[in-house]
Amino acid sequence: MLRIVTAFRALYFAAVMLLTGSGLLSTYLALRLGAEKVDGLWIGAMMAAYYLGLVLGGKIGHRLIARVGHIRAYVACGGLVTAAVLGIGLLPWLGFWLLLRVAIGLGMMCQYMVIESWLNEQAEARQRGAVFAGYMVASYLGLVLGQLVLVVHPGLGPELPMLIALCFALSLIPVAITHKVHPAPLRPAPLEPRFFIQRVPQSLTTVLVSGLVVGSFYGLAPLYAVRQGLSTEEIGLFMGGCIFAGLLVQWPLGWLSDRIDRAVLIRNAAILLLVVALPLALLPLLPVPPISLAWLLPMGFVVCLVQFTLYPLAVAFSNDHVEGERRVSLTAMLLVTFGVGACIGPLAAGALMKLFGANMLYVFVCACSLILILRVRPEKVSGLHRVDEAPVKHVATPDSLASSPLSAALDPRVDEAAVEEQMKGNDSSAPVPETETEAEEESRPA
Repeated sequence: MLRIVTAFRALYFAAVMLLTGSGLLSTYLALRLGAEKVDGLWIGAMMAAYYLGLVLGGKIGHRLIARVGHIRAYVACGGLVTAAVLGIGLLPWLGFWLLLRVAIGLGMMCQYMVIESWLNEQAEARQRGAVFAGYMVASYLGLVLGQLVLVVHPGLGPELPMLIALCFALSLIPVAITHKVHPAPLRPAPLEPRFFIQRVPQSLTTVLVSGLVVGSFYGLAPLYAVRQGLSTEEIGLFMGGCIFAGLLVQWPLGWLSDRIDRAVLIRNAAILLLVVALPLALLPLLPVPPISLAWLLPMGFVVCLVQFTLYPLAVAFSNDHVEGERRVSLTAMLLVTFGVGACIGPLAAGALMKLFGANMLYVFVCACSLILILRVRPEKVSGLHRVDEAPVKHVATPDSLASSPLSAALDPRVDEAAVEEQMKGNDSSAPVPETETEAEEESRPA
């Protein structure tokens, strides 16, 4: 593993800097707007705008890279992101901030695509799992470091946007000066929504709910912590600890996922999420001492241990029912579905927090858990389209859209030849087979 980290250190460093800036920016915006008494709906809209930009960037990024090349596209988008961050620091207009957040998401998605295509080009087939794991660790490490900056520098003055812009600027250096050969030209993978909605409906439901929960967490958890009376330093520790839980749970989750039915795991995770989020949802009604970091951090940590399992489990579950040549398209579909949920979640939770109070964030998490409990039914999985190698080996996966559809090419479950064929997008008109569930069983001939 040390050899892989050394070989890809420049790209991993770029990913760490990108995610440090992104994680710090999300928390800074929530704290800044909370300090100015802006209601939670605007704060949720800021996070929704970011995820909207990420989804749009998945389409626009391919065209930009094809037009000007990987390095120029990466540097141009890095310049856009850096300028947008400085614009947020200079111009305190909320409507303009929303446009800048969309631009930041769009630019960052293009940067993710460049980094991941380079990793894929340089990684040998036998290294893909380790390279993918290193990229995931770099992503989570950046997110955690972004929160810990607040512990060292708790002020919300103009220094923080400058520091965020500095992180984005530093991420340009290793890619701009690389001597590596350019990766092959990119081709967008077809989404094939009708195929996947019918083939893996329970997986897509889980991904959508995961987007609702995770998007709300990143956008509104800092505001929740403010409303509970935590200082800026304590909020940095709270957010850093919660995000670290997402990294910590990935490896034991992989061990369980390869040994226990994944539909059962998803439903049990939803039940557990409901149980552990309920105390935070009911906190104003409970006879507890004054709220402090000592109370909130362990409870938030446990909630995040569970909520960050949903997306990786859904990815593994869907891979069990989709052939290797379609897995790049599957990843694109999962990321778009996650992005839709992450756009809706902060807006809905922000509106609830505005009307009924800060604890509505975790009431919303409980409601999302109930949706999964009702919708994911292990007994409905017919196994008609289960692939021969199922259960496909679980691979730890970032679930905050800190990746692009190209991350599928790094996945050791995906065959390289199948990736080449699928990225050409020649089979988007393929017929849609029956579903992974028994919902359409009656339509099949006897």
